Amino acid sequence: MSEKNRGDGNRSARERLQQQRERDKAREKQRRVLIVSAAVVGVLGLAAVVGVIAAGGDKNSGSDKAGPVVAPTAATAEDGKPAIPTGKADAPSTLAVWEDFRCPACAQFENVMRDTVHELEASGALKVDYHLATLIDGNMGGSGSLRAANAAACAQDAGKFTAYHDTLYVNQPPETDDAYGKNAKLIELAAKVPGLDTPAFRSCVNDGTHDSWVKKSHEAFQNGGFRGTPSVLLNGESIFPTKGNEQISPANLKKWVAEANKGKKPGTASPSAG
Repeated sequence: MSEKNRGDGNRSARERLQQQRERDKAREKQRRVLIVSAAVVGVLGLAAVVGVIAAGGDKNSGSDKAGPVVAPTAATAEDGKPAIPTGKADAPSTLAVWEDFRCPACAQFENVMRDTVHELEASGALKVDYHLATLIDGNMGGSGSLRAANAAACAQDAGKFTAYHDTLYVNQPPETDDAYGKNAKLIELAAKVPGLDTPAFRSCVNDGTHDSWVKKSHEAFQNGGFRGTPSVLLNGESIFPTKGNEQISPANLKKWVAEANKGKKPGTASPSAG
């Protein structure tokens, strides 16, 4: 091979290598854009909690069939943000959780943090405001986010929100499977919560009683500047996936709440409905 051909071959190889590197960089950049938040929760062996990016609008939000806004029992709307509250109403700290029942990262967050949140609620240290979004219905199509959120609101009417909320996340189908778009599936899961599967609950689910309320909650999510689900705030400060330089974990949540509550009395009021 002549020196010229050898040189041309070397340049060609270098160019191909450079092009491959550029393609790899582009793919990595795209991957980073799609990952909204990641937190290593090492104590539980959970490699990462990946948030779902808030992209585009909810394809179901423009339905002409939307009825009157019927809020579930004891729901709140502070600053125009519909929420279902749990825990003692006068607890000194508030955890605001924006979530979507189809969101796998939300399930990871809930399944890892559930026992700690319930413990803090029971002690009167923390109350939680759950804000329901329908992000994945908008991003991927389907109606599982809306249908599940309506069913959870129906469970709130029955005083069973917490148990049903947790059941939905424990049994969450794969993100691409819109199983929660079927009311029959949501009613089937209600059987796992003692006393929930009643004619009143079934009617509420099948009639979409709280659909418009859920859509109003999602509008608040869209207008709130949140990057994705889950979005978690402790006393108004974002703590997911990190608070300052510390990653979220059960131990850190307990520590952050204790720091926020220093010198304050725990809540003693009757638990919020649900």
